[in-house]
Amino acid sequence: MVSKETLRRLMTEAGLWVPRRQRLAKVYQPRARRACLGELIQIDGSDHRWFEERNPSCTLLVYIDDATSRIMHLHFTATESTFSYFEATRSYLEQYGKPVAFYSDKATIFRSAQYATTGGKGVTHFGRAMYELNIESICANSSQAAYFSLS
Repeated sequence: MVSKETLRRLMTEAGLWVPRRQRLAKVYQPRARRACLGELIQIDGSDHRWFEERNPSCTLLVYIDDATSRIMHLHFTATESTFSYFEATRSYLEQYGKPVAFYSDKATIFRSAQYATTGGKGVTHFGRAMYELNIESICANSSQAAYFSLS
């Protein structure tokens, strides 16, 4: 049996392993913003103790316009779930109308776990509802740290 460090050294010498500090940073091409208000809405949830110790932890669902970075809708809910997004999206649609698309992370609410395992295009309940409303669902390819750009 070979230790991890010995295996790593052998792989480095063979050119099969690059130490983390020597790896090149991944460069993502920035996504061009949409031109019109309400065309693309970025959606995400953030679990936090929003009310400090006065209330239990909850999730804030945020709807941000891509063209202007304007916060369009905020919705507090117990958890980030499909039903929470249905409730918040209904409220958003009643107030602002239909966007062309929603832009989200790859949470299982927006992207089926079967997609990764089967290679097929599994559709979530949220995705099916947006399809029926003729609203495109776009999942981000970048990490969450680079997800929302509010500048």
